[in-house]
Amino acid sequence: MTCGVSVLTNGRAAGYKLAGQGGPGDAGQPIHPLFAPLAPGVSGPIGLIEYSPTMLPKKLALIDDDREYTEYLAQHLRGLGTQVDVFDDSNDLITSPEAFGYDFYVVDLMLPGLDGLTLIGLLRRRTTAGVLVVSGTLATDAFKTVISGGADMYLTKPVQFEQIEVAIGAVQRRVIPSKQADQAWRLDRRARQLVTPTGECADLSDLDVAVLECFARAEGELVTRDALLASLAGRHGDTAGLDLNATIYRLRRRVDRAIPVALPLQSKSKVGYLFNAPLKAV
Repeated sequence: MTCGVSVLTNGRAAGYKLAGQGGPGDAGQPIHPLFAPLAPGVSGPIGLIEYSPTMLPKKLALIDDDREYTEYLAQHLRGLGTQVDVFDDSNDLITSPEAFGYDFYVVDLMLPGLDGLTLIGLLRRRTTAGVLVVSGTLATDAFKTVISGGADMYLTKPVQFEQIEVAIGAVQRRVIPSKQADQAWRLDRRARQLVTPTGECADLSDLDVAVLECFARAEGELVTRDALLASLAGRHGDTAGLDLNATIYRLRRRVDRAIPVALPLQSKSKVGYLFNAPLKAV
């Protein structure tokens, strides 16, 4: 299923250039809207706006038989740190060893092998990963059919790569918390690391480890400010000069910079803090 753009050769579409490419002789050549930046003077991989890859999945399957489209979309997502495996036939995906082990799936509806809707139904029986449909199908009931069939979001071709990127990130923000509900965060005291349910790691300071040990012992219960300070005093001595708010802020900042999900730490004003997810210290 093609996306309605001209065939690309060596990074160019017939009669168009990619944003950010070309020399003095190309000044009058139009830029294809699929590849044009959304704001003047802003460019990223192949001239697209750079969005934060924070919420992008580590490993993604792209199932679409339009090879020009998949080549450049895969290039864009790989440039943001996501591993992308491309399948131009749905049967190739479902017979691969890792068919149901991807963090995310981007699926066309018109595919060789199983059609996209059937493929989505099969994925939904085996995985809770995010599913985004990107298709040129314009049937009036397409959106309802796709979402009812198990997809998380639907975009109609032609579509800009940054729109696909943002849609993937939006779905990930919903998918990751649902996975966390049944999986524990892990505090590795020896390595001084906090490990998310999906395996990402954040390095910690000694003080961070001491704070998180308090939450692990609390087993989901509220830890008062006084209890936190008493525990830290027992491990680090006098805490008279310790700013607990600043300590928690540094912990949040360190973790947020290292992993793709927010630290599930809730502040109860003037009372204490609650680690709102299972946390195990090892």
